[in-house]
Amino acid sequence: MANVAVVGATGAVGRKMLEVLEERNFPIDNLKLLASERSAGLKINYNEKEYVVERLDENSFDEDVDMAIFSAGGAVSEKFAPIAAKKRVKVVDNSSKWRMVKDIPLVVPEINPEDVKNENGIIANPNCSTIQSTIAIKPLYDKYGIERIAFTTYQAVSGAGMKGVKDLKENTTTKFQYSIVDNTIAQIDVFEENGYTKEEMKMVNETKKIFHDDNLKITATAVRVPILNSHAVSINVTLKEDFDLDEVFELYKDAKGIVLKDDVENEIYPLQEDSNDTDMVYVGRIRRDFSLDRTLNLYCTADNIRKGAATNAVQIAELLLKEI
Repeated sequence: MANVAVVGATGAVGRKMLEVLEERNFPIDNLKLLASERSAGLKINYNEKEYVVERLDENSFDEDVDMAIFSAGGAVSEKFAPIAAKKRVKVVDNSSKWRMVKDIPLVVPEINPEDVKNENGIIANPNCSTIQSTIAIKPLYDKYGIERIAFTTYQAVSGAGMKGVKDLKENTTTKFQYSIVDNTIAQIDVFEENGYTKEEMKMVNETKKIFHDDNLKITATAVRVPILNSHAVSINVTLKEDFDLDEVFELYKDAKGIVLKDDVENEIYPLQEDSNDTDMVYVGRIRRDFSLDRTLNLYCTADNIRKGAATNAVQIAELLLKEI
């Protein structure tokens, strides 16, 4: 049993985290819900009990907290995650603040669960598209090794928060710089000096860190699409060894966290609606790339709010139970 605090409990991901904690019967002794002053006082039901949301401050972790799951944005995590960690609270952070900090583990439990052992007390939850993509290529990495990856994402508006959802439903431009209705936007986050967006560089750098492999050659293009929920990623990957396509299919049939959906004769392949409200990564359209040696294409979908954020964080928390 653990005393757990959820920071950002009233947000979309925070509420989904509570839902997943309840679904997975996470062994909670005492639960504390924390949020901004604006949300303090709201009431949330968890496991047939009503909880009052408390205002997050420097004293929130003084007592009765073994573990804190953060989903309140980078600024909140930057200030309060170290405060919690100094009080020997195990922190799982869903923001981008700590992901690329050298001594902070970046964990996808299906890939690098051993990395949760961290004396600093903070574990970073990766970017949503990175999570599903790394799970999708893990069988290939283990069997053949990987030289190069090209990611192209098709990301739902829910990944941009409630303002993104509003833009799709009401044809506004509250969040996006262009209308997302009947449109795709080839920009997610701001552009960096190298011409890539921050979202694209997250996928490049986080993938290397999760696999502990700085030799990976990676490029990415991230696109926002007019879909409410669940991201899709097209992946082109060059392996270190040649492969037999039948053997690749066998690898995916029993791969952890993956549902193989690939029967092109019957026009069956992953759809974004397949992954809605599930914790699995759906993989299909597996085929050899005839333009490059030792290269294949695949396509995956996953729920960006569940597996891409809430569930991955809860899975990390489950691993941390052994460290409390």
